Amino acid sequence: MSRVAGDPAVGEGRGVSGAWLPTLGLAAAVAAGAVTQRVTGLGFSLVAAPFLVLLAGPVTGVLVANALGVAVALLVLGQVYRHVDLRRGVLLLVPALAAVVPGALLARVVPAAVLQVLVGGTVVLSLLAVLALGRWVAGGPPGPARPGTTVVAGAATGFLTATAGVGGPALTAYAVATRWPQLAFAATAQLCFAAVGATAVAVRGLPVLPATTWAAAAAALAAGVVGGTALSPRVPPAVARTGALAVALAGGLATVVDGLLGG
Repeated sequence: MSRVAGDPAVGEGRGVSGAWLPTLGLAAAVAAGAVTQRVTGLGFSLVAAPFLVLLAGPVTGVLVANALGVAVALLVLGQVYRHVDLRRGVLLLVPALAAVVPGALLARVVPAAVLQVLVGGTVVLSLLAVLALGRWVAGGPPGPARPGTTVVAGAATGFLTATAGVGGPALTAYAVATRWPQLAFAATAQLCFAAVGATAVAVRGLPVLPATTWAAAAAALAAGVVGGTALSPRVPPAVARTGALAVALAGGLATVVDGLLGG
């Protein structure tokens, strides 16, 4: 497959491609991820990252997912900031930001394909465990958010964002386990994704892509947020939470498959 940019992890000979097909594929993945995040509160990286990895390579793809994830989170946050649970957001962010650096260091030494399989498998198993334990009660009253649970969820979000660009599943599992109301969860998640993603970009850096690719990605991101905004009022909270969990599972499986194929 033609790549939109070279990836240090895949060696020489896979430089920038002038073909438009990879760029259009990247734009489609970005738009789909943006719609998902606007409607469900998460899902940008889970939807877009596997395709970004396929199109740009395992290292560059994750860096692009981190950078664009910050942008989409800020765009959505500007629309839903009134519903942010600032206290819970800060409690999640403290361990999340602390976990970004070790996650970034691990990503530099572990082969990308191996890391994808490990992270994707963890995502899938953690979400399946939530379902198996019957902790998901859509529309029910908020449950207790114990300090230990919050710390683990925050740290997992930061670590997974830095290593594989997919911090959403840990936050989803936390929201499900504590029966966090969808509106507050979706808004607060944007704050967490923006702060953690920005820290990951600061630690790992930005990838080098053609200006046309960045422009296409920006346009697709904006279109996805606009489309998601139009759909959001028509989607009930229970359906949105179901969609978030389904997207997280699908993204984890896609990451595993891509890592196996890349290996």
